[in-house]
Amino acid sequence: MGSATFKSIYGYDFKNEQDPFFVNGIQASLNLLDASIMSNFLVNLFPTLSKVPDWFPGTAWKRTARKWREQKNCAVNAPYEWAKQRIATGDFEPSILSALLNDNESGPASSISEDQENELKQLVYGLFIAGTDTTAAGLMNFIAAMVCNPEAQVKAQAEIDSVIGYATRLPTISDEAHLPYVRNLILEVSRWLPIGPTGGPPHVCSEDNVYQGYDIEKGTMIIGNLWAMSRDETVYENPESFEPERFTDPKTPPLPRFGWGRRKCPGMHFAEASLFL
Repeated sequence: MGSATFKSIYGYDFKNEQDPFFVNGIQASLNLLDASIMSNFLVNLFPTLSKVPDWFPGTAWKRTARKWREQKNCAVNAPYEWAKQRIATGDFEPSILSALLNDNESGPASSISEDQENELKQLVYGLFIAGTDTTAAGLMNFIAAMVCNPEAQVKAQAEIDSVIGYATRLPTISDEAHLPYVRNLILEVSRWLPIGPTGGPPHVCSEDNVYQGYDIEKGTMIIGNLWAMSRDETVYENPESFEPERFTDPKTPPLPRFGWGRRKCPGMHFAEASLFL
């Protein structure tokens, strides 16, 4: 999944699992995950520790931070510079980055400011990490659902065999319309085990509001509870049960698994196609 996502963003194919772009990108992502866990580093709980000199005992985390910063900068800069050079020479495959650079309102890519370029580097790297981790998590959730609900796997396999044939070829996007149970199965996996239980990035209340007796002031950060939505008995009957058939009823809405509003996942169509295939 990481290879397909990376190619769509940078126009580069990973050579193998040891490809530097792949190794650096994934390692920087894992570092970020470790750093975001409050209990991993005492400085997360006591920010004043950042003022302690490097020679002081117990400050190995500072060396770790510098190392991780270098890895992050390499993961962000190296593929961007590779793609930018190829785009400048005209020897490139169409990608999200090539479209952004060529459609730059300020003119050619060489004319963008340093701040704009830094934002662009962070943007495309963020797309790679978000697209890789979430799709991989979706596949893991699918496997877990099939292990726990083998009867659903049997039904899905039977439908695939009836439409495509047994071991004749792999499914394509054009087959999706002819595989309604498989499509509903994917929707149910996303509902039964949401990839992002909080529904993506935080939002902000744009005006004063009142919800169930709670006053929510304008500017308040709002974090959705996608897990609670997936267990809403007024929407999904027997929510703890794995029932792909529930989506045969057009009145049953799919879970807003890609978020909502203006910060909805920009890669939702790519993710849907990837999960189906």
